[in-house]
Amino acid sequence: MEAAIVTNGLTRTFDGLRAVDRLDLEVPQGIIFGFLGPNGAGKTTTIRLLLGLLEPTAGSAKVLGFDLSQADRIREHVGVVLEQPGLYTRLSAYDNLDFFAAAYRVPATQRKARIRDLLTHLGLWERRNDFVDTYSKGMKQKLAFARALLHRPSLIFMDEPTAGLDVPSAAALREDIVNLVRGSGTTVFLTTHNLAEAESMCDLIAVINKGKLVTVDTPDRLRTGARKPQVRIVGRGFSPQAVDALRRLPQVISVTQSKGSLHVTIRRGDKVSPVVKALTEQGAEIEEVVHTTASLEEAFLALLDETDGQDGGESRGRN
Repeated sequence: MEAAIVTNGLTRTFDGLRAVDRLDLEVPQGIIFGFLGPNGAGKTTTIRLLLGLLEPTAGSAKVLGFDLSQADRIREHVGVVLEQPGLYTRLSAYDNLDFFAAAYRVPATQRKARIRDLLTHLGLWERRNDFVDTYSKGMKQKLAFARALLHRPSLIFMDEPTAGLDVPSAAALREDIVNLVRGSGTTVFLTTHNLAEAESMCDLIAVINKGKLVTVDTPDRLRTGARKPQVRIVGRGFSPQAVDALRRLPQVISVTQSKGSLHVTIRRGDKVSPVVKALTEQGAEIEEVVHTTASLEEAFLALLDETDGQDGGESRGRN
């Protein structure tokens, strides 16, 4: 199966500053793909390149099998949801979708059913005849998502779709996105600063920093690889002598103690059993041993720490 997006050395400079720096990326079809990075990393510039709104300085890309020179064909087959929804606020929700469905060349015989289906799924059907300027921001983003789905695109670009929404509205939109694209074969290319959002939604995550691709992996593997293994040991009898015995073990990097538990960092590849044995030999009673992993936020920050300063300031990105 051909990938939804493939880039080879994709590069864009602005006034000598490299916003996207030799980006090699492959996005499989039918997944939610997270594209994460700090402000100025090059995320939005990448989306504009892939939509054919900017010409690359160097390199190439294919979107749904089309070269970037075929920008009109690309835009026929993709949907876009931006932080600012860009709706006609003096039209009703229904009239907005009817207008855009015509622009997308959705056959007139199919438009009414398609609009009703989308608005019903998104909980907006009862408000279909209300002017959009009476909608909350969360409702406007839902309507923008419906607009992006009208022509059944194979790929949807979503650039910070939940930015500025309150927690319930953001959660509702995330649920709607997942429910409507899972199983449909639609690929979602998502940029977000909300790492919990990326963790809960994305099948694969790419991290970009200063225009350069840092890594691509699953959320689980990003968390697992972010730091050395840690275990939380719950029990009683963690005397100073027991803690000192742990710290002398060659596989133990650090030990911190809180009420009723120890947090032990061990060397990668080493086992926990010597730690448990050392404690029991010192008279400790162990009730539970829990392996812990880094959060996606910790993993993200660790990756940025590794890459910051490596290129000596040669390239700086624009968002």
